[in-house]
Amino acid sequence: MRSFIVFLLTGILSFVAGIFYPWWSLAIVAFVIALIFKQKSIIAFITAFISLFIFWFSYSYFIDLSNDHILAERMSSLFVGTNTPIMMCLFSGIIAGLVAGFSALTGALLRNKRQKKVRSNEHAYNSPAKSL
Repeated sequence: MRSFIVFLLTGILSFVAGIFYPWWSLAIVAFVIALIFKQKSIIAFITAFISLFIFWFSYSYFIDLSNDHILAERMSSLFVGTNTPIMMCLFSGIIAGLVAGFSALTGALLRNKRQKKVRSNEHAYNSPAKSL
């Protein structure tokens, strides 16, 4: 259930941040969400990757539909060599997913490292002093 909430929150907040800030603001959103919500690092990566892949794929596809695939056909013929506009939507989704996934992975690893450091400091203060 927590992963689903993180999934939705990452997608929605990245959309809102994308309205006001540059495209890379999705990395900041994914990092902060992974820092706030406790998850395993691989789950944080997968959740952010899938969330932003779906969001950017669908967003670029709807933009592509509004201009009759003109730009996407030209870009796909330049990059791939064929006129498949869906490939450009896939590329943008993969790039956004990787950026968000690695950002969330960094946030989750930082959270885990901070928690281990706090636990080790508590253990050091609570352990009895050794006699010499």
